Amino acid sequence: MLDYIVVGFGLSGLSFVEQLESEGKSYVVFEDYSQKSSRVAGGLYNPVILKRFTAAWQVVEQMEKAIPFYKSIEAKLQKPLIFELPVFRRFNSVEEQNTWFEACDKPILDQFLSAKLFQNINKALDIPYEYGKVKHTGRIDIKNLLSSYLQYLEQKKSIIRESFAHDALMIKKDFIEYKGYKAKHILFSEGFGVNNNPYFNYLPVVGNKGEYIIIRSEALKLKEAVKSSVFIIPLGKDMYKVGATYNNQDKSPETTTSAKEELEKKLKRFLKVPYEVVDQVAGIRPTVKDRRPLIGTHPEHRNIHILNGLGSRGILIGPSVAENLYNYIEKGISLDQEVDISRFNKLR
Repeated sequence: MLDYIVVGFGLSGLSFVEQLESEGKSYVVFEDYSQKSSRVAGGLYNPVILKRFTAAWQVVEQMEKAIPFYKSIEAKLQKPLIFELPVFRRFNSVEEQNTWFEACDKPILDQFLSAKLFQNINKALDIPYEYGKVKHTGRIDIKNLLSSYLQYLEQKKSIIRESFAHDALMIKKDFIEYKGYKAKHILFSEGFGVNNNPYFNYLPVVGNKGEYIIIRSEALKLKEAVKSSVFIIPLGKDMYKVGATYNNQDKSPETTTSAKEELEKKLKRFLKVPYEVVDQVAGIRPTVKDRRPLIGTHPEHRNIHILNGLGSRGILIGPSVAENLYNYIEKGISLDQEVDISRFNKLR
């Protein structure tokens, strides 16, 4: 008898599995690689919504939990996964600069926004005004994180690389059974794939397609992430990730020419040196109408749970909500009402 079956292994699945590891629980993970949003994400951890100069939801608590969480995984896997990376916001006008200064004086934001502006010294970029700098930022190598953790699970014989057949799940009074596996609990962390899950497909996961292009530019020589109408994120060796798009209509997994053209058009507004597009990636973010994650227990089956809806900020949100859900299941500690799926019970 296992403690848990975990279905899906993006950032939400990883966050919960690591929680199980820290508590000494037994588990097996089912993963079919159908959902790619975590694997293609930009990987920045950034406490501020730079479009509006506002603090991200519960950002202080999330930062306190997330950074030690990833450093712990880095030490366990013995892989370099977390990198400090400055994030600069390009201003489009003096008015934007003034709005930045106003934001610097607001509670919470004063610890994340630098009141000192920075001059651009990179001639490859058109920066007509000074930069604003966000503090306490960095990049997680998510692709390497997930692939390395999957190798770790492989060594533990805790990963089943196949699609999960929901109709084969048998629900007993005190446990669940699936293809010969018995567990006290099952957690679904399927991302946008939750729409095919008969237990939780009533939840309003609308999905938002994000695409990035990967460029190579020997002339750019950028050592920090720059946010304008798109992000430029340095990856090393003259490679940069540029994105992302937000499309809540297209739910196909394929990359699109229109997204590439959109990203290049925005990039060329401030990048003034040659570059080459070497790759393009796409994924469907599991977004929710009220922009809050989805965690909790099925209203009728007390051993079926969900962790989903992390959206575009899964790096910071995942560890906190995974801990919240685990403490709810195992210790009876209440869920944060903002993320509890019971807020959508009327949709069933």
